[in-house]
Amino acid sequence: MNAILTSAQLEILRRLDACTLANAIETFHERLRNEGFADNSVRCLFPRLTPMLGYAATVKVRGSAPPTADHRYPDRTDWWDYILSLPAPRVVVVQDVATKIGLGSLLGAVHVNILHALGCVGAVTNGAVRDLPPAEKLGFQLFAGSISVSHAYVHIVEFGTPVEIGGLKIQSGDLLHGDLHGVQSVPLDIAGKIPLAAAEIIAREQELITLCQSKDFSIEKLRAAIAKDRP
Repeated sequence: MNAILTSAQLEILRRLDACTLANAIETFHERLRNEGFADNSVRCLFPRLTPMLGYAATVKVRGSAPPTADHRYPDRTDWWDYILSLPAPRVVVVQDVATKIGLGSLLGAVHVNILHALGCVGAVTNGAVRDLPPAEKLGFQLFAGSISVSHAYVHIVEFGTPVEIGGLKIQSGDLLHGDLHGVQSVPLDIAGKIPLAAAEIIAREQELITLCQSKDFSIEKLRAAIAKDRP
């Protein structure tokens, strides 16, 4: 894992909206523009909450099929120690690898409160979540593929290993950002440089918006303004 960012650096990144953050990351040419974010199979359930930022704690679950030897799978608590081994703030990333993804949910009112107590600010899953009002009241952001009424037979099969959510490959300890637009990873090696790039983008975009809203707007002025940034 790369160097951990300071609390001040994390807060500046967290305040960025996801679209501006994505635009800023593009300027460093570290990855293709169609990579680094989850697709629309994973949606933000609480769009009014402030952006989420944290280090990924990765978990894989199954839950569509009952156990063969008992009526339930044994509870595991060892993954809580793994979560605490990561720097705060933390985001739990749950990949459902069941045959029928999203039939049941690991994340409900109790687990959300446990994770919140462990320094987690949100969760991302390709599967299902439930008990939405308690999570929203707690300010715990959820990104999910679906919503379920039941936990079914969901159980943890492994943690701390790479996962994939909505096409986004996530390693343990990756820095994740999410808001109403979606979830993306933030390359740690450039994270400290992103705020300046974002500020320049915001200023440039505001110039164009101001021109478009001006009484003196013209196509010629718009073309000239855009041309300033083009070779």
